[in-house]
Amino acid sequence: MPTGRMSGNITQDWEPVVLRRTKPKAADLKSTKAVNQALRSGAPVETVRKAAAGTNRKDSAAAAPARKLDETTEPAALDRVAGEVRAVIQKARVAKGWSQAELAKRINERGQVVQEYESGKAVPVQAVLAKMERALEVKLRGKAVGAPANAGSK
Repeated sequence: MPTGRMSGNITQDWEPVVLRRTKPKAADLKSTKAVNQALRSGAPVETVRKAAAGTNRKDSAAAAPARKLDETTEPAALDRVAGEVRAVIQKARVAKGWSQAELAKRINERGQVVQEYESGKAVPVQAVLAKMERALEVKLRGKAVGAPANAGSK
């Protein structure tokens, strides 16, 4: 009759588990607490001062070659809308009694585009200038800037 106990040899069929500490992280080793503990125990401690650490300065010598490379491969500045063209756009728009927003709506562009062309901040795009020429009926490109557009082309 079986009792609650088994007779015979009882063996262990699994491997023992060994728990090890994890290695400390680099940030933990750099903390002041860890450095002070290492100094007290006599362990070697290396301190390195980084150049310009804690300052808000960049090394300007590193940026200079990159800027020189850009200047040699790309044009220095893009052409902006000429002063003569800016004045012609503004005069023709005012002569028609339109606001910048209304001109923008008629040429199917944003109001900011017309504002940039009139202030001279825009880089001229031929397609936009052509739309403005048709709407304002004034030449904006070529030698005859400001001359009335050809009425016979319609």
